[in-house]
Amino acid sequence: MQLYNKLSAKERAELIEKAGKDRMTISFYKYAQIGNPEILRNHLFINWDEIDVLGRIYVSYEGINAQLSVPAENFNTFKNHLDTISFLENVRLNVAIEQDNMSFLKLKVKVRDKIVADGLNDESFNVTDKGVHVAAEEFNELLDDKNTILVDMRNHYESEIGHFQGAITPDVDTFRESLPIIEDDLADYKEDKNLVMYCTGGIRCEKASAYFKHKGFKKVYQLEGGIINYARQVEAQNLENKFIGKNFVFDHRRGERISDDIIANCHQCGNPCDEHVNCANEACHLLFIQCESCAEKMDTCCSVECKEVHNLPVEKQKELRKGKEVSNKIFKKGRSEVLKYKK
Repeated sequence: MQLYNKLSAKERAELIEKAGKDRMTISFYKYAQIGNPEILRNHLFINWDEIDVLGRIYVSYEGINAQLSVPAENFNTFKNHLDTISFLENVRLNVAIEQDNMSFLKLKVKVRDKIVADGLNDESFNVTDKGVHVAAEEFNELLDDKNTILVDMRNHYESEIGHFQGAITPDVDTFRESLPIIEDDLADYKEDKNLVMYCTGGIRCEKASAYFKHKGFKKVYQLEGGIINYARQVEAQNLENKFIGKNFVFDHRRGERISDDIIANCHQCGNPCDEHVNCANEACHLLFIQCESCAEKMDTCCSVECKEVHNLPVEKQKELRKGKEVSNKIFKKGRSEVLKYKK
């Protein structure tokens, strides 16, 4: 049995368009002790492939982290299957605010050492001693408290296009970089301040809150379900929305709008813009912010050099890439020196 994708992204997109049926974009995570991640990985792939689930799912000895899409008509089947797995029964599902049938075009279920790369030695502290989970209403109340310090646990390219008002937004490329920086910067507030954290869907705060409690912070809180769940609760309960801009998401949409504010700028011309793109030169693939005007002018490339390569015949492009690693600029999202107005 083939436990991998049989179709290319292009072929899958054509099938989705031809089917003309709505899909739901969903994310969830769960920390749990898994004895054999490989067996779980195969079990998920077999069952989800049958109901046309697509997405990026990481499984490890510590749990599961999933971002996926499923045909709306198959949602109940998908949910019922989750409930047959003991540690996933009634798991909270974060449903995207803005739906896009093309959010994922392949099913990738991978076994990883960790479901989030945090760089922590989990044996050095109690990972189950987490911060207090708060829903949107209590979260807003905490933000109104002058005794609160609000920290964005995401990376710079995420917070650049949207964040909560008054949040500390560490200028980091990875989650693991932010932990020691935050600890050092807030060392004087361990005893008396409310340390309130948030991220996209909540998973990064799960580990971070336990880490900061281990480091001596007494009043640690985390936004339940992250920005995605917050936005839904704000709308359902008619609460004040304290998030400005867009929420960066890790699928083909790259972002979903939470408020009408545009707080970022095009990295090439400086005009207001919060649309992320990947450089069209496959040998670069840099993630950056580009407005429609610059996209047209630059053929969705980050530089003149990349534009020149992108306009070469496809076979010539492949020849130039042959034997070379993909540029590490993909890991320095929005950091390239060719971007005049980068953050």
